[in-house]
Amino acid sequence: MLDALRQLLRPKPKGRLPTVPAGLRYYVIGDVHGRLDLFDALVDAIEEDDTRHDSESEIILLGDLVDRGPDSAGVIARTREWQQQRTVRVLAGNHEEMFLEAFEKPDVLRHFLKHGGRETIMSYGISRKQFNALTLDELFAMLPQIVPQSERDYIASFEEMIVAGDYLFVHAGIDPSAPIDAQKRSDMLWIRDRFLNHEGPLEKVVVHGHTIFDRVMDCGNRIGIDTGAFRSGVLTALVLEADQRRILQACESDGRIEIFHGERTT
Repeated sequence: MLDALRQLLRPKPKGRLPTVPAGLRYYVIGDVHGRLDLFDALVDAIEEDDTRHDSESEIILLGDLVDRGPDSAGVIARTREWQQQRTVRVLAGNHEEMFLEAFEKPDVLRHFLKHGGRETIMSYGISRKQFNALTLDELFAMLPQIVPQSERDYIASFEEMIVAGDYLFVHAGIDPSAPIDAQKRSDMLWIRDRFLNHEGPLEKVVVHGHTIFDRVMDCGNRIGIDTGAFRSGVLTALVLEADQRRILQACESDGRIEIFHGERTT
C-alpha cells in the first residue's frame, strides 16, 4: 500500500521538449516587409551572436521580405549578399506570391498595389512622381523593365516549408487536418483562422509569420514571430538550439535601433 502511495505522489517527469538537430543552431527571422534598417541591424546582431558559439548555424527567413516598408529591393539584395557568406534559406510568403502574380494580370497588380506593392515597386528605382504619373495599364507594361527577370526568378525560387527536428518552418501555417506531406501551397502562404484557432497537437511545432502579434506568441503547438516590423519597428528572430529557445529583436524607437536579447519563450 505504501509503495503504491509513493508511486502516486512521485513527481511526474516533464515531457521531452522539442529539439532541433544536434550540433545545429537556427536563427529564424519573421516578416521583414521592406524594413532594411531593421534587417541590417538584426543581421549584424545574429553574426555577433553566432561568434559566441561553436556549433554550426543556419538562417531561415519566414517570407514576406517585400511590401509595405520602404526598401523591399534592398532587403532582397541584402538577403542575396548574406547567402554568399553563409547558409540562409528563404521561405515564400503571400506577399512574394502577389508580387510575382502582379506581372501576369493587371487586376492582380491593382490588388498588389493596395497591399504594399506601391512601396515595393518604387524601391526598384522609380520615383514617386514617375509612379503617380502612370496609369495601371502603363505600370503593368513597364513592370518587367522595372524589376528584372533575374530578380523575379530568384524570388520564385523561395521554398514552401522547412523541417528541422521537431520543428516545421512555414510562412503562414498549415492545415491542421492534413499531414505535413499533403499541405497545399495556398494554405502554407495564406492560412489564418483554421490554423490559429487549432488548439490540439500538430505533427511538428510550427514556427510561422504572416499574422502580427505584439510579442512572440508561443502556443505550444505553434510559435508566431511576426511582430509587425513595418509598423511596430520590431523585427524578431527566434533562436533554436537543442531544446532551448531565445529571441533576438531589432527594435526602433525615436529613430534609433537597439538589439534586445530575450530568454526562453516558454
